[in-house]
Amino acid sequence: MKFGVAFANIGPFIEPEEAVFLARACEEAGIESLWTVEHVAVPSGYQAQYPYSPDGKMPGPEDAPIPDPLIWLAYVAGATQKIQLATGILILPQRHPIYVAKEVATLDRLSGGRMVLGIGIGWLEEEFRSLGIPFDERVGRTEEACAALRSLWKPGAHAFKGEHFHWDALESNPKPARPGGVPIVVGGHVKGAARRAARVGDGFFPLKADGPRLGELLGVMGEECARVGRDPAGIEITTSLPGPDLDAIRRLEDQGVSRLVMGPPGFDRDAVRKGLDSFADAVMNKL
Repeated sequence: MKFGVAFANIGPFIEPEEAVFLARACEEAGIESLWTVEHVAVPSGYQAQYPYSPDGKMPGPEDAPIPDPLIWLAYVAGATQKIQLATGILILPQRHPIYVAKEVATLDRLSGGRMVLGIGIGWLEEEFRSLGIPFDERVGRTEEACAALRSLWKPGAHAFKGEHFHWDALESNPKPARPGGVPIVVGGHVKGAARRAARVGDGFFPLKADGPRLGELLGVMGEECARVGRDPAGIEITTSLPGPDLDAIRRLEDQGVSRLVMGPPGFDRDAVRKGLDSFADAVMNKL
């Protein structure tokens, strides 16, 4: 089982020294990956429902800083050696895939092949409206962008023709450090996300899914894999950590989960160190 720290680019970790401290402390503790969140802007008084909280609101106030996830990851990449650098998630339909391909490939190359592209379709309708991107097109734009990214990451120049994106043959360089490109992990905890992971994902990341719900989603993913001719075993499963419950972790492992993520173990340096040490003692050293 691998362990990651999500929501890494929030709170005190928006500052350069604290971002580097968190990244290095996690790497030294044996944490496998850092996961960043994204909103390019938060419309004041938004009415869209945040899907991960009962009140439909994101944690924190509307003016809480959220650094760009790729720039934050690039910054800590230079201060670390082996920890994986992941977006969890990047709102893909809000970005043009030609730019995403260049930025992600560059970061993967400079970090020695440590980039993981976690993507989602987004939920904040007012944010899409501000960007001039149709909210009801986000599913199609997302899946088409995944195909476009893989085309751009292949050796040579390739044309692309889709409903939302199209171009004549062009070169996009540098290519990612890994010959197969950067892994794309599909985020979301609904059946549509499970099907999307089967169609376009190298991984599936339902952030909040307990055992029964996760089993249901993995079943849906498996059915879609059968329909499109994929082996579901080739899709890496990530979900949230159920606390320091070793039995629950082992049950998730039996369900096919290979990575668990948690929030930062603290919000000051002492708390981060103590939280990581406690987690290692309670979980990592016992599995």
